[in-house]
Amino acid sequence: MEKFSSFRDRGTQIAPFLPIHGPRTNWEKTYGFIMFLLRLPFFISVVGSYLFVIHWLPVGSLVRKAWLWSILGVCGVWWVDLQVEGVRRGTLARQAKAKLPGPGSIIVSSYTSPLDAIYLAAIFDPIFTTSYPTTKLVERVSLPVFLWRYFTPPCLRPAEPSDLISIPDLLKKKPNRTILLFPEATPTNGRGILRFTPALSTAPPKTKIFPISLKYSPADITTPVPNAYMKFLWSLLSRPTHCIRVRIAETIFNNENTARTKSGEYDSSSDTMVEEQGGICERGSEALARIGRIKRLNLGVQEKIGFVQAWQRRNRVMG
Repeated sequence: MEKFSSFRDRGTQIAPFLPIHGPRTNWEKTYGFIMFLLRLPFFISVVGSYLFVIHWLPVGSLVRKAWLWSILGVCGVWWVDLQVEGVRRGTLARQAKAKLPGPGSIIVSSYTSPLDAIYLAAIFDPIFTTSYPTTKLVERVSLPVFLWRYFTPPCLRPAEPSDLISIPDLLKKKPNRTILLFPEATPTNGRGILRFTPALSTAPPKTKIFPISLKYSPADITTPVPNAYMKFLWSLLSRPTHCIRVRIAETIFNNENTARTKSGEYDSSSDTMVEEQGGICERGSEALARIGRIKRLNLGVQEKIGFVQAWQRRNRVMG
């Protein structure tokens, strides 16, 4: 992996785009292969039913959440370690309204594994959005589309600029829903926080923003490289259990500036990166790094694109 050293963060030498390979003994590989074969039909049945049937039916959020929990169960996620900043163990139920995301709030999440999206959808039933480094607007997407994007190359700009919307406008249209934002805009292996895209800077000043970090044990179910479908399925289905460590930070607000929709409009004739210095993007990034106990990195979507190109050249040579 020495040839990918240029895609390490210079300050920390962390490589957030390299896939993680968990060590296994011969016995674990044999046992894992049997478990993979036994689980795969159930996985295909449950996931396929949700993606192609349940998600599109007017069945209500309770049924969708139950089905998503079934997916997590089939995948071996039987334990979630949840901690909320500022809440003592055993008192979360009394403080849930103030300490957990709810209607009209924004979730700022780490971006590492498809289980991120499934777990957050099962808990909060949010509106999924995609952000880009070239605009302050976001693209609203469905859960199936967002899951697909864990395995696709990153993009600097949207394919359809007409589909973009500002966060304030989305909150006005859906006041009874939670907005889910992945401001790193591309998956990593969970070892660092990338530069944020500027969409979070448009959040209304009084809107609650909840940074949420999700980490996994074992950590090899992250998808930092595109098209790694089989590796992800093998890592997911060949181990007995997976644990999700969920950390929810104290609420933050965008008090530094007011949201201006026009300032975030996408200019399709320009490839200029929209830079955000300080403000809510800075504090959101710091919060994710703190609760995830990882470092902030001076890397972003542009560097990920360069890494993916180098990775694909390597695979062609090896092939």
